[in-house]
Amino acid sequence: MLGASRLLLPLAFRRLPPPRQPQSLVRAFSSKMAPKRKATSPVRPSPTKKPKAENAVSSHLSPAEEAGIIQREFYPPEMSNARCEQYHKGEIPRPMDVLHSKIKDTKAQRETIKVGESVVHWFKRDLRMFDNRGLSQASEKAKEAGVPLICMFVVSPQDYQAHLTSKARVDFDLRTLEVLRADLGELDIPLYTTTIDKRKDVPSHILQKFQEWGAKHVFCNIEYEVDELRRETKLIDTCLQQGVDFSPVHDDVVVAPGSISSGTGKQYSVYSPFFKSWVKHVHEHPHLLVESPAPSANPEAARKKFKALFDCEIPSAPANKSLSAEDRERLASFWPAGEHEARDRLDRFLAEKIKSYQAVRNLPAANSTSLLSPHLSAGSLAARTAVRLAQQANSSKRLDGGSAGITTWISEVAWRDFYKHVMAHWPYICMGKAFKYEYSNIEWEYDDEAFRRWTEGTTGFPIVDAAMRQVKTMAWMHNRCRMIVACFLAKDLMLDWRMGEKYFMENLIDGDFASNNGGWGFSASTGVDPQPYFRIFNPLLQSEKFDESGEYIRKWVPELKGIEGKAIHDPYGRGAQKQAEKAGYPKPMLDHKKCRERALERYKVGLGRSTANVGGGVHN
Repeated sequence: MLGASRLLLPLAFRRLPPPRQPQSLVRAFSSKMAPKRKATSPVRPSPTKKPKAENAVSSHLSPAEEAGIIQREFYPPEMSNARCEQYHKGEIPRPMDVLHSKIKDTKAQRETIKVGESVVHWFKRDLRMFDNRGLSQASEKAKEAGVPLICMFVVSPQDYQAHLTSKARVDFDLRTLEVLRADLGELDIPLYTTTIDKRKDVPSHILQKFQEWGAKHVFCNIEYEVDELRRETKLIDTCLQQGVDFSPVHDDVVVAPGSISSGTGKQYSVYSPFFKSWVKHVHEHPHLLVESPAPSANPEAARKKFKALFDCEIPSAPANKSLSAEDRERLASFWPAGEHEARDRLDRFLAEKIKSYQAVRNLPAANSTSLLSPHLSAGSLAARTAVRLAQQANSSKRLDGGSAGITTWISEVAWRDFYKHVMAHWPYICMGKAFKYEYSNIEWEYDDEAFRRWTEGTTGFPIVDAAMRQVKTMAWMHNRCRMIVACFLAKDLMLDWRMGEKYFMENLIDGDFASNNGGWGFSASTGVDPQPYFRIFNPLLQSEKFDESGEYIRKWVPELKGIEGKAIHDPYGRGAQKQAEKAGYPKPMLDHKKCRERALERYKVGLGRSTANVGGGVHN
């Protein structure tokens, strides 16, 4: 839990439908159950039917689409389970495999291209100079040829929308870019930044810039989501047609997807054996942890030749992702940006906290985690750097030996790799489907009022409410609490878990799709390596175990700060009713025991149904 590792990461553009009249969940769970919307399958289109143009929305929307889970502005209807199974069996080419093949097949042709007037590195989620594989290779190529290195970053409002990027994350990235621009400037390396309104126009714009700068070699670090893998595959061909060598590089993970597999040659879907294989692979390939050199300084003439690029300012956040001045100031105080802050934070953690990490990492009030997740997500710190420095601080050079605190923390960084491997191998999880796509048959709820109370932290369960209010202030939540609130939404409320996944991405500063999806899959029992569906967190027991003194609750739920002893965990059930009522704290919105029984029944019935045609879109 890198401050919050597994469940990262996590309200801007596609809101839930307007709330209906409030409805008491306690009443809903009585014998007279109120009508509920059920997750019905959308109409299945012809497999050859192309997705609608952006902003064109079908007149028939499933509840998931109405809730904005499947964004019809950018994507086709929900994929069928049958098509998921084709991906699962490898009958449909995986975008990661297609990219690898393209890189291999074009290697000889690309190697014939001579260096032009400059070399370009395209920053995306690797906003640092230190230990950056793609940037280092670009700098080496430029230095060998004696030409300038140019860096670029593109702000894409539609990509932010399509990827559910939070306002806090956009602000953090832009603040990080300010630091990066200054650092590059000291080496006479320009950072070109611009805003491209339509995501489909990004490739043509950057190609135009390559021509304008006379660049024949372009480097970038690979992102493992489907959209980005397909974009990079197309760019290799498009660039080649214009005599440009476009080279995507593995950097975001310690071990690249596809590098390790089980004894039967399959991708791991359970973490424990994955981690053993991951450790073995890194021990056998120590170069994976070797630091990449920082870029060399440009020739002095670069500043004069590319003066306009040096004058280029970092864009403001687009309107759809802009924070208020108050929010910007608050979040900047919580989360200073840039790779220097990331390294300082890592160094302090290694010196002061990591030895006790295993013992106290689950206590949200203990301030015991690294708080590095925003930096890992934005790329102002490389996962490789984190593992290497933790290894150096250990008494053993084995990644799974020595200090229990250090090995536990390293294993949490490996969780991040694990989820990206899963995303690359089972790409349909990027398309609104669960890894366990058969869970599409479960009868989920889409109750707007219940969802609102969950997001606002007014459920009447103190540990849940404390965690949800922490997000509103810090754009971050402790990992143990992420699991508690996720289980509460998916199993107590029986809300479609993808509503929570979406909310996290839209509100967390450390939002990372793979880790966020993996964490929600764990808590909702729909993902790889999940808790079995019949294991349902009791929020009261979780509260008592991990916030025994109630310190975390009192910090984030001020209405309860005057309640002493064990009553803090359940004020209405433990004699503090008058205090809670006077302070305006709500009664529990549900009966956990009844909700647990309902969840068990829903999961059991749902998993017994045929799954082949649930969902109906191609969404390939």
